[in-house]
Amino acid sequence: MSEYGEVTAPATVRFERVLPGPIEEAWEYLVDSRKRGLWLARGEMERCKGGSFELFFKHSEICDDGEPMPAQFKKMENGAGYTGTVLAYDPPRLLKITWWDEGSEVTFKLAPQGENVLLTLTHEKTPNRNYRLSISSGWHAHLAVLAERMAGA
Repeated sequence: MSEYGEVTAPATVRFERVLPGPIEEAWEYLVDSRKRGLWLARGEMERCKGGSFELFFKHSEICDDGEPMPAQFKKMENGAGYTGTVLAYDPPRLLKITWWDEGSEVTFKLAPQGENVLLTLTHEKTPNRNYRLSISSGWHAHLAVLAERMAGA
């Protein structure tokens, strides 16, 4: 599988990453607001199926490398947030949530792989090709940050 993701169905993109273990630590990077905020977006989550959650994206809190923000994200310079629903919750192996547009869904699956953890992220029900291209580059970047954070960088 390419690190940039793979289209596995007409409206689905999947990513796989091997992360430093243990699985419980990887799980906390998905569900704990502070840890999730280090690589994706902070926000509280009701830790149960049917629970609500918040994601507040502010990329300058993740990485401030001095590079100018790309024009298409300028409107989010001060951050942007939304609320969603937890569709599946099975610690420490499965988390499925609604996504920003409320039409698509993201599934995070964790599986032990020796001392490491295999993360499989599947983003389903994407509305069109341009959307898939946008979220694919976003997931690629955010997952790279996650791997670095979990490795202590």
